[in-house]
Amino acid sequence: MIQDIAPHKLNNVYDPSAAPHKGDALVSYRDGGMFVKTGEGQLLFPEAEGGEEGLTFLFRLDERAFFLTDQKPEGYELISMRELRAWGLQPKELVFAAFTAMHLAEWYRRSRFCGCCGALLEKSETERAMVCPECKATFYPRLNPAVIVGVKNKDSLLVTKYNRGFSQNALIAGFAEIGETLEETVAREVMEETGVRVKNITYYKSQPWGMAGDLLAGFLCEVDGDTKIRRDENELKEAAWVERENIVLQTSDYSLTNEIMSRFKNRLW
Repeated sequence: MIQDIAPHKLNNVYDPSAAPHKGDALVSYRDGGMFVKTGEGQLLFPEAEGGEEGLTFLFRLDERAFFLTDQKPEGYELISMRELRAWGLQPKELVFAAFTAMHLAEWYRRSRFCGCCGALLEKSETERAMVCPECKATFYPRLNPAVIVGVKNKDSLLVTKYNRGFSQNALIAGFAEIGETLEETVAREVMEETGVRVKNITYYKSQPWGMAGDLLAGFLCEVDGDTKIRRDENELKEAAWVERENIVLQTSDYSLTNEIMSRFKNRLW
């Protein structure tokens, strides 16, 4: 998956005292894209000269720091995040860094004013947070808990395609609601999108998904009773039981969805 970058390590501990050094990465994000270079399939970020001011520390990838900047770097092209995902760029650790940087950049963009009193927020001097100087409310980066669900019916898997956005094969997915466990989210989302009841709901694995600011929880389960699909046409373009050998995987190994489909296809589940 996209976060499997060992032996590299992304360290997201906030360091308010961090200052850019020569060679550190600069993240210039706007309009759903980043200014990068992608020649010969290699992803390159703009680099700091050292000593720049007015930057926002994001995280470190190994020993290299990443900083958010408002400046448009010369010689770099604005590439949409959708293209960065689809092109299968290398090295993988930089693609993961790009998705994570997008998550934080979007949060900073949307966290300018206090949701309690409307005052202009300020960056915390001690932690990754935005603080209101008037009412003292504190706001932290937002995570959206969501589920990805593999539903099997003997030797077939419930495979879908979304109505909008991502066009490749997918699985049932959805956001957890207030007052709902993740297991309840699984059962509700499968029922809402396909009319299928499930049983033996088992947690599989999680994934940070900076593309949408999500924290994804993968679950495996089995059909319970009637296998007839009643597709929610507002959400899904396709929904069908697909036999193992006929499952078409996604074009990259980035997603938790693809890993679940791959494990089923290869009889590991």
